[in-house]
Amino acid sequence: MVKRFISANTSEILAMSAQELKQSIKASDGRVILSENVAPRESFIGDITNSEIARAFGADLILLNGIDVLKPEIFAIGEYEGSFVTRLHELVGRPIGVNLEPVDTSADMVEEREEIAVGRQANVETLKEIEKLGLDFVCFTGNPGTGVTNSAIVETVKNAKEYYSGLIIAGKMHSAGVDEAVADLDVIKELIDAGADVILTPSIGTVPGFDKEDLKEAVKLAHKEGALVMTAIGTSQESSDADTVKQMAVQNKICGVDIQHIGDAGYGGVAPVENIFAMSKAIRGQRHTVSMVSRSINR
Repeated sequence: MVKRFISANTSEILAMSAQELKQSIKASDGRVILSENVAPRESFIGDITNSEIARAFGADLILLNGIDVLKPEIFAIGEYEGSFVTRLHELVGRPIGVNLEPVDTSADMVEEREEIAVGRQANVETLKEIEKLGLDFVCFTGNPGTGVTNSAIVETVKNAKEYYSGLIIAGKMHSAGVDEAVADLDVIKELIDAGADVILTPSIGTVPGFDKEDLKEAVKLAHKEGALVMTAIGTSQESSDADTVKQMAVQNKICGVDIQHIGDAGYGGVAPVENIFAMSKAIRGQRHTVSMVSRSINR
């Protein structure tokens, strides 16, 4: 049996298989934080990566946004050989994932579509590449205006099971410019049946009309079917005041979620560091926060 994530050392975490990582997160009772950051953008502190910054203030999982996996660019990562994932493991000692976007060219859009590089999209080539790179997890979702649909996410999860062995997170944190429900119980069941390990939903307080009862129902269904749930603050509210972030985090935890995502809308493409730290203290207290930020990645 694996050790719970919030008590594990880097050597133990990085040795976990995808399913062991899933179990380790589950055993942490809703106290795991994922920080999303924009990989190519000049970082908040110019000579270190946003991933290092996020980890130092309490992030447990690092999700890279805006990265072309076919032509990867990560600001301030420095010189490295082989996979950028190996280099980030050395720098932050945490599981590393990327966003890949299942773009649906036939989507009924409510805003102008933003065209993104092929290397940011979810397709057979990028799925094979993230397996080759050794990424610990992938998140199938959509950035604003990219035209990602729920049906496209479901089909992508099915394809991913053939080409990728890491942990799969799937769902929507906002509309991504498409005129459809962001979180739907039928879609959640389809995602789980397709092979998703973690269902992505909006955080309480981010998407109009998505309330605690909606989140509770999503969590109950996902847990019943053996999946975990991650709520996302992906509406730029990650840069709100710390009290707002704490309120969201506690409400999400009450609803039973396993992972809490905090987005990248801060200076340099990472959430304000005080908000990552505030979320950590809110959902796991001072003791576990100190444990995670001070535990050497060389252990």
